[in-house]
Amino acid sequence: MPLTAASTLAGWRQSGDRPAWHYAVLLLAGALSVCTGSGVAVAQSAPVERPTAAHPYAAHIAEASQRFGIPEHWIRAVLRAESAGDVRAISSAGAMGLMQVMPDTWAGLRVRHGLGRDPYDPRDNILAGTAYLREMFDRYGNVAAMLAAYNAGPGRYDEHRATGRPLPAETRAYVAALAPILGGAAPSDAPLQPPAPPPDWREAPLFVMRPDDTRAAAAPLSEAQSGDGRARAEPQDGSIFVASASDGGTP
Repeated sequence: MPLTAASTLAGWRQSGDRPAWHYAVLLLAGALSVCTGSGVAVAQSAPVERPTAAHPYAAHIAEASQRFGIPEHWIRAVLRAESAGDVRAISSAGAMGLMQVMPDTWAGLRVRHGLGRDPYDPRDNILAGTAYLREMFDRYGNVAAMLAAYNAGPGRYDEHRATGRPLPAETRAYVAALAPILGGAAPSDAPLQPPAPPPDWREAPLFVMRPDDTRAAAAPLSEAQSGDGRARAEPQDGSIFVASASDGGTP
């Protein structure tokens, strides 16, 4: 029975502080025992090879990667960070399974992607979590934002972007740990610039001047300011209202 680097390393990891050669000698002794017909050595040597086995959910991860276009090492890293491989893991907030999917999120993903009824089923949970990673990446366009939204929820992340309110410490640590593994830079502690506010309907060119109203057009800029300091919108062609034909009419 030949010795391999993997089996020797596995024995060293189990040893704690014993030197690797000591375990190589033990493995060699086990191999000699097999040659003499000892069945005990076979049973004892089997666990040494187990650490080199494939990921227990490798098939599900490969399927999810192919289906949603997320790299396999991303899925493995998120799974490890979220549940450490515990199929029945449930968080204090109610997140479920290997990928720690929230119940409401699971319900939507299950319908959209034809998943089963059990959120703890390894295959379906991995598919759901990977689909959600894909949605968050498509929504925000970078790894760090994807991770933050996956961990804290897109609503909480949108609030962070809009108001600068810091993300939870857990989420910041989560992103800092995983972003380099996934290949993206972790965001800085400084809040992102909030997006521009939506247009104010009061500033939109919805109305046109009446033909006999030339005062506003002739007024200087200082007089054309509204009470809150915003400039009044100037009339433009193509507005949705037209001038009234009568002198006393209103739009």
